[in-house]
Amino acid sequence: MGKRRGGRELLRSLTKRQKKHLREFGEEHPFYDKVSGRPEATQICELSENSDKSSAESDSETEVDEVSVYHKLLATLKTSPESESEEEEDESESEEAEESETEMDSEGSQETAEGDGGEEDKNDVPGREEVTATDTAEQTLGQEQADGADTSCDTSRGVIEEFTDVKHESEFSLETNFMEEERGDCSADQRDSNSSQAFSEDPFKQHMDKELQEKEVEKISTLPKTSSQSKWPRLGQLTFSSTLEKHKTLKADREIDVKQLYLHKPLESTWPKVNKQFLSSTNKPNDLFFTPLQRELFCIMNTYRDLFYPERNALTNGEEIRQVYCLHALNHVLKANAQVLSNNAKRRDQKPGTDSDDYRDQGLTRPKVLMIVPFRECALRIVHILISLLEVNDKRKIDVSNKKRFKGEFGSDPEEKPPNLKRPEDYEAVFAGNIDDHFRIGVAILQKSMRLYAPFYSSDIIIASPLGMRTVIGAEGEKKRDFDFLSSVEILIIDQADIYLMQNWEHVLHLMKHINLLPLDSHGVDFSRVRMLNLNNWSRFYRQTLLFSALQDPQINSIFNKHCCNYVGQVAVRNIPIIGSISHVVVQLPHVFRRLEAESSTSVIDTRFQFFIDKVLPEYRDAIMSHTLIYVPSYFDYVRLRNYFKKEDLNFTHICEYTKKAGVCRARRFFLKGEKQFLLFTERFHFYKRYTIKGIRNLIFYELPTYSHFYSEICNMMKATDSAVDATWTCTVLYSKYDAQKLAAVVGIDRTAQMLQSKKNVHLFVTGENE
Repeated sequence: MGKRRGGRELLRSLTKRQKKHLREFGEEHPFYDKVSGRPEATQICELSENSDKSSAESDSETEVDEVSVYHKLLATLKTSPESESEEEEDESESEEAEESETEMDSEGSQETAEGDGGEEDKNDVPGREEVTATDTAEQTLGQEQADGADTSCDTSRGVIEEFTDVKHESEFSLETNFMEEERGDCSADQRDSNSSQAFSEDPFKQHMDKELQEKEVEKISTLPKTSSQSKWPRLGQLTFSSTLEKHKTLKADREIDVKQLYLHKPLESTWPKVNKQFLSSTNKPNDLFFTPLQRELFCIMNTYRDLFYPERNALTNGEEIRQVYCLHALNHVLKANAQVLSNNAKRRDQKPGTDSDDYRDQGLTRPKVLMIVPFRECALRIVHILISLLEVNDKRKIDVSNKKRFKGEFGSDPEEKPPNLKRPEDYEAVFAGNIDDHFRIGVAILQKSMRLYAPFYSSDIIIASPLGMRTVIGAEGEKKRDFDFLSSVEILIIDQADIYLMQNWEHVLHLMKHINLLPLDSHGVDFSRVRMLNLNNWSRFYRQTLLFSALQDPQINSIFNKHCCNYVGQVAVRNIPIIGSISHVVVQLPHVFRRLEAESSTSVIDTRFQFFIDKVLPEYRDAIMSHTLIYVPSYFDYVRLRNYFKKEDLNFTHICEYTKKAGVCRARRFFLKGEKQFLLFTERFHFYKRYTIKGIRNLIFYELPTYSHFYSEICNMMKATDSAVDATWTCTVLYSKYDAQKLAAVVGIDRTAQMLQSKKNVHLFVTGENE
């Protein structure tokens, strides 16, 4: 009775909003038992960290006692008997991990203890998107980002209302906004442009005002594209393709006239300052705006052609590419909004009863630009660039709503990262900052102000991860799903596309299937202002897609070829790798490449498995061939091999992206000491962890790595092994004709051509110097 009475007293002390929050969370929990039984769990509850931001800020900032009780109640909703047992299991496994680490050598133990302890949650969650990422992110981001998702989430929940930026709605409304400063700037800009007849030559105006005929649309949909080749000084070999023959090949501009860029007014003065960090002192006077790479990329972007650039490198050119596509996206948004505001003023001043189609200046929904990036850190950098591009000088700071909250949720804590981690430079560049991969945020922009966390239907730019978009779009049959806000996207930017191969490529495909579809609801649009291209459901033929990746991959190529149908055409960078990553292998090692014959790209999966168990595995079953690591890029192939090894009762251990830290420690120790003959090792684990696996004497690449530099990294792990057994080292690689791009990245284009056309199915290369 005492417990029950105490629980009632706690319940009475809560505010209405807190009671509503508890009811919305699910069933009635006996919270008084859980709090007293395991009070320490409240200190590590991830949910309370963000929930207390929403409740404490709005309800009871000064009521410390009440907040602490509320925290306990929230914690108990997460602390079920199952979760308690899981915590205990994790604790016991961490103890096992410490015991196993002491038996390993000092370098390996340092890597495991620091890497697992500091990065376990962060680097495993991106790989486990469907299961683990959604568990915590749905509860925190489902509240935080619901304002961006608008109707996709249940707005009846009190917590969501607190995160919705309602007070700035009228200020950022394009339909009813007549701000004198904005209207004056827009009209002045138009007067200047019209006086020199430059406005009609603006690429934005030319692209959006072009009226396609039905015959042209039919050609784009049915006829194959004609392509032509061109070589540019910095980008290299380019392939221009288009269905409409009248579009000619571009030529690289060696010198850029600022007036020919047609930048919106603020950007002409702010861009040189923002981009100054990438410009060297050796640049010519005419190159004060762009680096050579940026100049050629912007030359293509500004014509509104689709672009595929597969040579993005996080270490070298990643940030300058981010700068230039942010410039292009912001330039597009400012021009589109200026046109709407200008027409608003004209319509207000016109005589009543006069209707005109001259004011068709917008889509069925407001979002114009969709940026897909892998991590929150990327979104943080993009917003910072956009703010910098809008601030003319230090004295005239733009008004950014919800900026503090944005920095708190998208920023990172420097103390979270272990200080002694040793990882490759490219790893540090990719996984810098906040690497949470479940987020979405709407951004509304006017010339002198920016609104973060805007509802999607009031946003100009949407920045999101593939997982963040997937949870909004939903699947067929789900009640809470929404993708109408994607109906009028005019620029789609997919940055770091190669990382999505390591996360979940299905999310990207799902997004591409739901973009530029007719909306199911009108969402309050004024149809007299909607462009005819949107009403005709031709938005996808006007959408520009900018695709940036660190590598060429058939799945990425498929997105660009099948889902991009811009009427202006496409430009793809197609440079051929002359020297492969095999040249970076420093150990003396024979590399045996074995070609397998497959009838189609779908049958190659079964063919490779059969080839492996029939011809490759028998050679390694002998006890002499111990310490054999099998590198498997696909998780599905990994599961298939693991099940087969268990069925055959082979002496093996395995490590994948889902293996807990204690299991990783045990597997590495068993493999190093030779207690296990085989080690199954997935590519995604290597991508997220980059551990050095010691004890490798025999190496099998079940399939060529997605990243070519992984090949040399894995081979060079052998030098961490005792040099007394150098003579017994072996490396076997399986490949087919459908692996041509991956093979070229490893051995070079000349050798690839010989290996694919040769009558021989086995090819041998030897790396390292002879002693």
